[in-house]
Amino acid sequence: MPHDRSPGLAEAVRALAEGELTSRQLVEACLARIGATQGSLNAFRIVRTSAALDEADAADRELAEGVRRPLLGVPVAVKDDTDVAGEPTAFGCRGDFPPAAEDGEAVRRLRAAGAVIIGKTNTCELGQWPFTEGPAFGATRNPWQPQHTPGGSSGGSAAAVAAGLVPAALGSDGAGSVRIPASWTNLVGIKPQRGRISTWPRGESFQGITVNGTLARTVADAALLLDAASGNHPQDPHRPRKLTVSDAVGRDPGRLRIALSLKPPFTALPARLQPDVRARVLELAERLAALGHTVEEADPPYGQIGLTFVPRATVGIAERVRETPRPDLLDRRTLEAARLGRLLDGAPLRAARRAETALRHRIGGFFASYDAILAPTTAAPPPRVGAMLGLGQFATDRAMIAACPYAWPWNVLGWPGVNVPAGFVGDGLPVGAQLLGPADSEPLLVSVAAQLEAELRWHERRPTRAMTTDSPTA
Repeated sequence: MPHDRSPGLAEAVRALAEGELTSRQLVEACLARIGATQGSLNAFRIVRTSAALDEADAADRELAEGVRRPLLGVPVAVKDDTDVAGEPTAFGCRGDFPPAAEDGEAVRRLRAAGAVIIGKTNTCELGQWPFTEGPAFGATRNPWQPQHTPGGSSGGSAAAVAAGLVPAALGSDGAGSVRIPASWTNLVGIKPQRGRISTWPRGESFQGITVNGTLARTVADAALLLDAASGNHPQDPHRPRKLTVSDAVGRDPGRLRIALSLKPPFTALPARLQPDVRARVLELAERLAALGHTVEEADPPYGQIGLTFVPRATVGIAERVRETPRPDLLDRRTLEAARLGRLLDGAPLRAARRAETALRHRIGGFFASYDAILAPTTAAPPPRVGAMLGLGQFATDRAMIAACPYAWPWNVLGWPGVNVPAGFVGDGLPVGAQLLGPADSEPLLVSVAAQLEAELRWHERRPTRAMTTDSPTA
């Protein structure tokens, strides 16, 4: 098993269970890779070196005693919006954040499955943008092309997995923040049903639009991490019925009716699908048709769904800003978004929340005609590092919507979506497409994603650029 990159999640579980290697060997190799790339790739905010080694030693003792748990001894990373006991949860912000008193529910469940939490990955400030950079930690870079961003806001998790630093990672998705970086780093990214993976101690993260999800190189690994992290805190407001998603990998989904949706949902600012990205998505549609599915162009009746997104997103930002120790250190765009959120908190927020039921009913009717939707994940390939960092609020929104107009409606609806790699454009920049479905459709989407993976073998292509500390990044 090569030490220059991490094995996959399922492969690591097998190797540990069969005694081919120890958890300490796996964790030491991950820590070495993180150390060698932190100065260039910059995927991690916190590396739990001594704690992870202690956890690995404890896992090795269990393995020697014959104990078996789903992820026993396997190192995984989590995004720095997720509480890990004893570590600060700075969520991309500057300031002196106190250590979390206890694990968030998702981390608690990963530990119960035996996972070693190796560190917390970088994210942009309060997860607002499709890039991962800022004054708190610098810029996280894309291992495929280091002059470009891995996306955001789960960009640190995506970069860490794509570069082979860890087998898989947890991210979160409030407007595409798992699916967008997955698409821009050639990964599978699962945004599950709202409540599938708990966001506790925040039962309603960003007024319910943000969910936790998984990033991995293969569908099987992303599903395995999803199953391990899934479940609810007793006080969670959203408690979908229990599913085992891994069982759907390799299962024949049957012949499906798939809508190819290329039109961006309504936004107040212009968005256009770039021709080279469109070509990659059309190639995926052709592959699905060759697999026996019926694929035809059709767009869900989104209407003006964007009007319900803004109050929830900005009120969520305002809530988080109130909790930061040093609001004066925050990006001016964060403070402007929080100011808008304070204005919309009240009647506009209540109206936005009420509208979700009608939107689910209207868009749910689309699934009487179609089993799933194939849509671009983004309209463009990953921008260069720094391209959006210094912009004002309006210019940032304009650039963000132009690049990423497709992902956020499924956050309003709370339904599942899976990014699958769609190939490369330009100078070797990855792009992706998303499979979207109604409530509780993770198994169906995963089975289709696995069908595509078996044909396209995207996980066999890895970044060749050595992202060591002395690698060129400019």
